[in-house]
Amino acid sequence: MSRKGQSITLSISDRDKAELEAIALELGMMWGDRPNISKLVEAIARRQLLIGHNNDWSETRIRALEQAVSALTDMGQIEQAQIIANLLLERSELSLPLRRDIERFLENLPPPWRLEIDRYIRRNSPFQMSYEDAAGRLWNFTVRYAKVTPHEKRQYLDCWCEETEGNLDIPKLAHNWSLRLDRIQEAAVMPVAGKWRLDLDRVDVEMHLSGGLAFAYKAKPEDIANDWLADRQRVRRVVRKVSSSFWFIREVMQYAPDCVVVSPESVREQVKQKLRSLLEQYDMQI
Repeated sequence: MSRKGQSITLSISDRDKAELEAIALELGMMWGDRPNISKLVEAIARRQLLIGHNNDWSETRIRALEQAVSALTDMGQIEQAQIIANLLLERSELSLPLRRDIERFLENLPPPWRLEIDRYIRRNSPFQMSYEDAAGRLWNFTVRYAKVTPHEKRQYLDCWCEETEGNLDIPKLAHNWSLRLDRIQEAAVMPVAGKWRLDLDRVDVEMHLSGGLAFAYKAKPEDIANDWLADRQRVRRVVRKVSSSFWFIREVMQYAPDCVVVSPESVREQVKQKLRSLLEQYDMQI
């Protein structure tokens, strides 16, 4: 004779019942084509499923994972950011504002072409990208190195491309492009033959820092020299590998006149031109 199972009665709301059925469905605990709560309870009783706290994560851990989502997003690793975001949503200790922020992030994931670019970058595979900008101009780039980089709180694709036409940087950096990603509404991305480069083109730029800036300056990873000049009192010499004169000049101009670009002459001349234009705007002459 078969032994009948013992029955129990659960006093739960319809909402909680639906949640239990959703868990049973997710774990494949079914009776025919319907989720079976009894199998779920039985698995818990037999310790095939472990019950753990869902409200014991510290605020420090929550904030660290939130920052990880932002950092991975900035680096273009959207799929990894999505995994951590979903992990956070499973926690009950999330504040309502943070939960809404994460839900908005998951509802507004990057378009397929952006995810495709991220995959090419992770595989170190060259690709071709075609898109139309806001002015209706068609751009075609053969990309042999790329990384997603935040510049002034926006994401850019910093990339080395075979094409140089239209690039306004100095000749040694003419293959480097910085493309603002949120201005690309749609793009066609496809693989191309050839090798992936190790980095962008770079030039060594020397600058001299004086005044309070010389003492307050914090070295950057791109700096290859950072020392005090022996023949000039309280002047710091910094040499940095620069991949874009545009972004470099935007940074150093805010520190003028305590930051002077010394070399190469091509970058120094660009700074001079910026200063000339500024003087003209104020009706001033040297």
